[in-house]
Amino acid sequence: MEISRDSKDLQGGDEEDGDKSRRSDGRIELMDTDCYEKLGFSYSDRKKWIILSVIFMVQTSMNFNTSVFANAIEPLSDHFDISLQAARTGQMIFLIAYALGSELWAPWSEELGRWPVLQLSLFLVNIWQIPCALAPNFATILVCRFLGGLFSAGGSVTLGMVADMWEPDDQQYAVAFIVLSSVAGSVIGPIAGGFIQTYLHWRWNFWIQLIFGVVVQAMHFFLVPETRSTIILDNEAKRRRKAGESNIWGPGELKQHRLSMNEILVIWGRPFEMFVREPIVLWLSLLSGFSDALIFIFLNSFQPVFEQWGFSTTEIGLAFCSILVGYFIAYSSFFPFIRRHRAIRGRDPHALLPEARLYWLLYTAPLETIGLFGFAWTSLGPPHVHWIAPMIFSGLIAIANFSIYMATIDYMIASYGPYAASATGGNALARDFLAGLAALYAAPFYEHIGGKYHLEWPTTILGCLAFLVTIPIYIFYWKGPAIRERSKFAQTLASDRAARGEGRVASERKASEAGHLEATP
Repeated sequence: MEISRDSKDLQGGDEEDGDKSRRSDGRIELMDTDCYEKLGFSYSDRKKWIILSVIFMVQTSMNFNTSVFANAIEPLSDHFDISLQAARTGQMIFLIAYALGSELWAPWSEELGRWPVLQLSLFLVNIWQIPCALAPNFATILVCRFLGGLFSAGGSVTLGMVADMWEPDDQQYAVAFIVLSSVAGSVIGPIAGGFIQTYLHWRWNFWIQLIFGVVVQAMHFFLVPETRSTIILDNEAKRRRKAGESNIWGPGELKQHRLSMNEILVIWGRPFEMFVREPIVLWLSLLSGFSDALIFIFLNSFQPVFEQWGFSTTEIGLAFCSILVGYFIAYSSFFPFIRRHRAIRGRDPHALLPEARLYWLLYTAPLETIGLFGFAWTSLGPPHVHWIAPMIFSGLIAIANFSIYMATIDYMIASYGPYAASATGGNALARDFLAGLAALYAAPFYEHIGGKYHLEWPTTILGCLAFLVTIPIYIFYWKGPAIRERSKFAQTLASDRAARGEGRVASERKASEAGHLEATP
């Protein structure tokens, strides 16, 4: 594994590494193998999980902001005398801007560091909550919601921090934890939102988002250090120069220029390129996006479904606990497979293909179709069905949703290595963009389709779509190696792994340069 190779370099390769790091201009570049103990990979488990727990809260707050707005739609419609459909655009515009914003922040977190980028993102998101809470008209809310979504750094940075602290073969527990924060945040929103809508003025919907954001920003400020390897190396080089090693320089300091506009456009464009040109990224991102859109459709379908049993606004919000329970069940279900895979890789690092990370999904993905069909035809209401039935089926959908997100992210990380940020960026883009569209069409979908069975047939249609979009999982599991053989990104990674002797930072830099050359005419 990478850790053991780096450890050997640290113990016995000083002279050789020194030769490798000396540049033609005579300056010596500080390599990751020269001070591996300073990098995030060498943090104690306790420190890593404290950092990750704070990032869990950061990610939860961002996704909370996307979903809690649904409980302000009716009050906003009444207050500003606008239609419910017009009020829903506030949720739609935030999610679509969030889909774009998470990609726009990614290159800056790699160039400037995770800590300042997340602090700036949280600060700007919090700032735009204030005019929303004080808005004299709905146009102000639309503009500020768009800016709040655009400035949300999202999973592109939080998953990047996982990569900063864990080697690729050791990331699965951490990735599962961050995925849980993402999906759980979307469900905590309506649970809390029911109480906010019932007992508080609609402006408190935004004040509570602001309070949550300020708390997590303070936690991040005081508890989370910089984790980006290149930034840590730059800081260590500066420290060594102050201590008398005058010719030691960090990789960022030796760059002839910071990111040019052309390089920024290439980095921003790579997730879209991979989304279009890589079948694995395209189909698994669409599957993941479709699953996430379901949750935002449920924000609208839960109300008419559970009102049949006389549920109040707060009780409808509490009904989302069934989805939250499903997420925790799914999260726990991955542990045995992660342990098994780690044990196998411990014996032979090359024993498992990336497709092995899709194994558990083969069994959990069908729960989405089963859950949708079950939810559809247990929505008949009393006296035909007890209210617990649709909750059970919504829990099955949650298990599938978490599993799809976790397994697709994990598979892309294993398949694309240094390009994983771009590959998973396409996944995040699809999830947030499709969820944004769902927030706009979900209510009309349940109002105008199906006639007498207007609650049952729309969900049945979703169940049919779920069956179709899960088919590629089985294709990639069995034919994934052949598909990856035709991928320029995956083959670049395979060649690098076959003949790689440099440290992690140098490897990532070479991959970045390769991607730049390939994308530049």
